[in-house]
Amino acid sequence: MSEAKKDKKAFTLEIREDQIAVVHIDVPGESMNTLKASFADEVSSVLNRIEQQDDLKGIVIISDKPGSFVAGADISMINECETAGDAESLARQGQAMFDRIEQMQIPVVAAIDGACLGGGLELALACHYRICTDSDKTKLGLPEVKLGLLPGSGGTQRLPRLIGIQNALPLILTGKELRPKQAKKQGIVDDVVPASILLDVAVKQALSGKARIKRAKKSFFNTVLEGTGPTRAIIFKKAREKAQDKAQGNYPAIDKIIDTIEHGADEGFSSGLEYEAKQFGELAMTRESENLRRIFFATTAIKKETGAQSDDVKPAPVERVGVLGGGLMGGGIAYVTAAKAGIPARIKDIQEQGIVHAMKYSYDILNKKVKRGHMQRSELEKTMLRLSGALDYSGFDRADVVIEAVFEDLKLKQQMVSDIEATAGDQVIFATNTSSLPITKIAAEAKRPENVIGLHYFSPVDKMPLAEIITHDGTSDQTIATTVGLAKKQGKTPIVVKDGAGFYVNRILAPYMNEAARLALSGEPIDTIDKALVKFGFPVGPMKLMDEVGIDIAAKVAPIMADELGDRFKAPDAFSKLLDDERKGKKNKKGFYDYSGKNPGKVVDESVYSLLDIKPDAKLGKAEIAQRTVMLMLNEAAYCLGEGIIRSARDGDIGAIYGIGFPPFRGGPFSYMDSLGISEVVEQLKRYVGEHGERYEPAPLLVEMAEQNRTFY
Repeated sequence: MSEAKKDKKAFTLEIREDQIAVVHIDVPGESMNTLKASFADEVSSVLNRIEQQDDLKGIVIISDKPGSFVAGADISMINECETAGDAESLARQGQAMFDRIEQMQIPVVAAIDGACLGGGLELALACHYRICTDSDKTKLGLPEVKLGLLPGSGGTQRLPRLIGIQNALPLILTGKELRPKQAKKQGIVDDVVPASILLDVAVKQALSGKARIKRAKKSFFNTVLEGTGPTRAIIFKKAREKAQDKAQGNYPAIDKIIDTIEHGADEGFSSGLEYEAKQFGELAMTRESENLRRIFFATTAIKKETGAQSDDVKPAPVERVGVLGGGLMGGGIAYVTAAKAGIPARIKDIQEQGIVHAMKYSYDILNKKVKRGHMQRSELEKTMLRLSGALDYSGFDRADVVIEAVFEDLKLKQQMVSDIEATAGDQVIFATNTSSLPITKIAAEAKRPENVIGLHYFSPVDKMPLAEIITHDGTSDQTIATTVGLAKKQGKTPIVVKDGAGFYVNRILAPYMNEAARLALSGEPIDTIDKALVKFGFPVGPMKLMDEVGIDIAAKVAPIMADELGDRFKAPDAFSKLLDDERKGKKNKKGFYDYSGKNPGKVVDESVYSLLDIKPDAKLGKAEIAQRTVMLMLNEAAYCLGEGIIRSARDGDIGAIYGIGFPPFRGGPFSYMDSLGISEVVEQLKRYVGEHGERYEPAPLLVEMAEQNRTFY
């Protein structure tokens, strides 16, 4: 960094001729503005100068970075805190700074363009007025709960006072980000304007407004409900029950957020701030927050990497993408390419219906956004124009990347490679979305195997954040970097993994699912097994997941895994009865759960017990069920790291969390093993070997680490 950049301030003051003070935010050397403790002196200096001006009429706070107001506080500050007291002091520092802004005797207007999150929104809430742009990049929210924290600079106190307790609670408890129109409807911002006139409108507001603390406009019913202690207590009780029904008591921040808002409502604003800072400090020291922050940093780091072994290799530009197959996966891939990456996608299918289906996939998602006011109709039309289709390879000669999403048939996929090599240019990348077939075999007959790679998405493509980038021995660094770059543009968090049966995510999932099946066959009720793993922290249990993925898909993948990786992947034989009975899961409304009636998929289909000759009888506790299944997942993750399937424990944790919903608060399989103690993991696996068989044999890497007293982090 140059000396000029080092000397540049993040907060600068401009006094206009109309006697409006404009505070400019521009953190030097960063693409996004974040708040750091070191800025306290700068802000104090700016506020001192403002207070010394007797003739000022108003203040506007605005960012000089287009598309970024303030994206939040710099999370690394919390990692530097050694005690809860240190973290509490950080919170108090932020509170004091924002309180000083709120107490200004002249109007203060936040002019918001782009991300206004966490500490950024807390800064805006301390202002007397908030104007935001209608940009797609503008979003407002308090996402601290996602890091196991609560808003520590007044957010738990100001937001409920601004929009009401009942409106504020779900926003703070979920960390939901609001779009401009939503924020205005909620009463968080006063106006939404085009970016080109943001400053002008903010200045006009500062000149005509008054310094005031805006309070929520509530109906008579809500005023009564939120205004008295007993009725407020009911609101908080219901909020706690609803939040914990999903969180299962695994996230300490949930209760502390509710406690803090309730304390402020009962004891007043000043007492609420003190309570907020103390709770913030305590949460910062929890293992849950530590794990969630580690995931945040890991995800940020991955997004900056090319995936190539050499730092010199950069992604090639991708201007056109071809998609082979118009099924569910093909439609999803086309959508994220056109809508999120903004790249034209041409879909090929052998039937017109396939192309229509794929186009409709995108239209339905986009149209829903238009109806909800999240997108303009013109943007929908612009996105749909990026999609086209054909029954032949016309147009594929100009594709930079072709993504294949056809049936899991090796010969068919090899033929696709041959067709694309004959149709497109020498530099075209062939990316296969296979979930089970080895990339090495798909590339075996390729003329340019260095251009063949796996790009494994998870269903539904538009929602699942992970992409596995699978390399075979001949894949070039250029192909890896370009494919990783495309996945990131599509909104994915990519991890690079080595070729092998199941790759990484499906490989660690298989033994976990198989063990759940064995428990069911031994008589443990299906819903008891699922509830045990939901309590552990998974979004759904393994039996329900089998219904979601498709019992037929799981049955098809199991023998492939067992053939290549051995008996520890052998699935229970009894499950062939499910396929004989045409039980494929949710897709044909016939699986472990009942999909008829008013609550489809909520209760177990009791007929499955008689089909499998099971007499359900709960014998094991939830903790034992979770440990029996999860231990096999942990062990397989260690096998994958030891064999070089994944490059690092970090990638393994991100893959498990984003790919199969491993509990984020536990930090991923490798973080979780560290917290348990590697020696304890090995000992437990050895105990299970004696009780349940050799499938629990500890991975060599774990045994070695236990002997050397090493950890993954």
